[in-house]
Amino acid sequence: MAAINDLISRIQDPELRAQIQAEVNKLSRQKKFGLVFEDHIPECTPLYELPIRVGTLVAKKDGSVNDLMMVTAITDGKATCIYQKDAETVEYPLNQLVAVARFGEPIYPYLQPIDTVCNAPDSDLWHTLIQADNYHALQLLEYLYAGQVDCIYIDPPYNTGAKDWKYNNDYVDGADSYRHSKWLSFMEKRLKLAKRLLNPKDSVLIVTIDEKEYLHLGCLLEEMFPEAGIQMVSSCIMPGGVSRGNEFGRSDEYIYFVKMGNASPVALQLNDEWLAGVKSTSRAKVHWEGLLRTGTNNMRNDRPNLFYPVLVSEDGKKFIGAGNPLKLSDDRHSFIPPEGTLAIWPIHTDGSEGCWRIGRETLLELYNNHVVRLGGFTPRGMAINYLKQGEYAKVLNGTYRIRGINPDNSYDLDDSDYKPSFIPSTQWTISSHDASRHGSGLLRKIFGDKAFSFPKSIYATHDTIRFFVANKPNALIIDFFAGSGTTLHAVNLLNAEDGGRRRCIMVTNNEVSAEEGKTLTAQGFKPGDEEWERLGIARYVTWPRTVCSIEGHDVNGQPLKGNYIGSDRPMSEGFPANAAFFRLGFLDKASVRVGRQFREMLPTLWMKAGCYGPCPSVEGDTVPDMMILPQNHMAILNNSGEYALFAERLQHESGIDTVYLVTDSDADYRAMARGLTAPHKYQLYRDYLDNFRINSRR
Repeated sequence: MAAINDLISRIQDPELRAQIQAEVNKLSRQKKFGLVFEDHIPECTPLYELPIRVGTLVAKKDGSVNDLMMVTAITDGKATCIYQKDAETVEYPLNQLVAVARFGEPIYPYLQPIDTVCNAPDSDLWHTLIQADNYHALQLLEYLYAGQVDCIYIDPPYNTGAKDWKYNNDYVDGADSYRHSKWLSFMEKRLKLAKRLLNPKDSVLIVTIDEKEYLHLGCLLEEMFPEAGIQMVSSCIMPGGVSRGNEFGRSDEYIYFVKMGNASPVALQLNDEWLAGVKSTSRAKVHWEGLLRTGTNNMRNDRPNLFYPVLVSEDGKKFIGAGNPLKLSDDRHSFIPPEGTLAIWPIHTDGSEGCWRIGRETLLELYNNHVVRLGGFTPRGMAINYLKQGEYAKVLNGTYRIRGINPDNSYDLDDSDYKPSFIPSTQWTISSHDASRHGSGLLRKIFGDKAFSFPKSIYATHDTIRFFVANKPNALIIDFFAGSGTTLHAVNLLNAEDGGRRRCIMVTNNEVSAEEGKTLTAQGFKPGDEEWERLGIARYVTWPRTVCSIEGHDVNGQPLKGNYIGSDRPMSEGFPANAAFFRLGFLDKASVRVGRQFREMLPTLWMKAGCYGPCPSVEGDTVPDMMILPQNHMAILNNSGEYALFAERLQHESGIDTVYLVTDSDADYRAMARGLTAPHKYQLYRDYLDNFRINSRR
């Protein structure tokens, strides 16, 4: 663009120059320079639960979701509609129509409770599953947790051409010449929202993909996250390979790590399978560092204060002491060691004079602490080693057990139970990551022969996330392509292993497979019908797996067989965890403003306050003047006339972190908020309405 603008500036005719500049500016707004793809028709979402009224945008249930109509009249169960594309007026029975939302239009989401599982009644930690199109769910999550998420892990559709995903409610197959472009447009919209969720100071976005889109995805991530550090790992998930006809069989997939701020993988205790490509020093247990300095600044001239003699007994068995550093002008051979001792100098294998890693006083201190060890004689002197600070700390904290003291005064250490911590290379071939055995095989334990295409190994997800949340026991983790629910299962396993309280939010739609869709259609059912919805992935797979894995049984109530790898935890033991299942719906803006839909709003307020304790509820349409909910760490004032009593009661409650104040007056809100000590205060319903009105424009 800079070169084009330079050329334009040379055009003499000012009118022509202005016209060309205007056209180039228009082009630059429409086309990306770098990864170029079409934006396509804005995505639309069918809203099967939304009632149809005059003015509602609709489509036919058995037609294209993009053939939009506006309802102009409703009479005797029939709707008169005008097509948006050609203004044709038509009439259809209401039960053949579905309300539609276009992406980018203001929406006012709420969470409709469907079910819960509570296997830890004494814990206030709750996970959530949201059944929704993930774009609208991400809009809600931005309102709830913008800038607060520690880890987003997603396994999006791989766009293989085998009808593995939908764009605008239509399957995208291999014959669609725009399928790569549609996939990029689809992903970009969601990643824009996901980026706003991540903590910019320290968080990670993890995306798995295969060879069909990994190049496009990599370019898209670099374009959207220029400030992040991005790395890709190759992971073997099918050791036997998956046949690809006349192509090489597929055995691996790729994992992108988009690291925001200070995020970086942490060193973990890993088994030998992870050692591929890792330096041999990482395999060691107790690591005794060589005293002779290597690498840069390793010559006597570089560090003259580190050129001094180490004194040992003539038989090399005992450390005697250390002499003072020599001046650069002094010849080391002029030093005469005390009788019965030998002087060991820092001499490199080529005979050149080097230097030690540490000074004389430090060496003597370490010797007194039993962490200097003598080796055998060499042609140039003797191998001398010591424990660096990190290794010495493992002696002090008991990681290495002290068996005794060696003749040279060094510790005799037992490291037989120690597993080294390290960061692995970018090539992962880990047997527990086998998707066939520990993905499909695990689901067969839960569901029997019920099929789910290509589930992840729970251990692959567990390990991938663990590199970034092992040191974050209270991490918030989101998966908005939840599929069979592996991520929440993996988070529960990680929490059980280390006592963490990490919280997981999963989002998945409730699509049925292409084959199931054909069968249901042939039986006369349409999307939105109960017979159709109960076979959707959220209700048929994701939620049942969540319940069964937490409670430790299969879908028939029989205890799960086997143990989890690594921890030997019986699967039948389940997990001390709780989870709530919601479906995303949409509210009428006017009703929200006057508080008529407070009951529907409560789960959203509960999630914004941190999902502590069971989600509260209100029976009937009566709105209580106030709700003080210590088990949920929140309080709500619906009637500002009761503020004095509300404030007084809050003074006697500990643990209220979030307060919602319902008032249309900014001045009243500020006055009330000043009198409360809770760290988080919000003005309802303006905070909610303004968020979705403003965000719809972005």
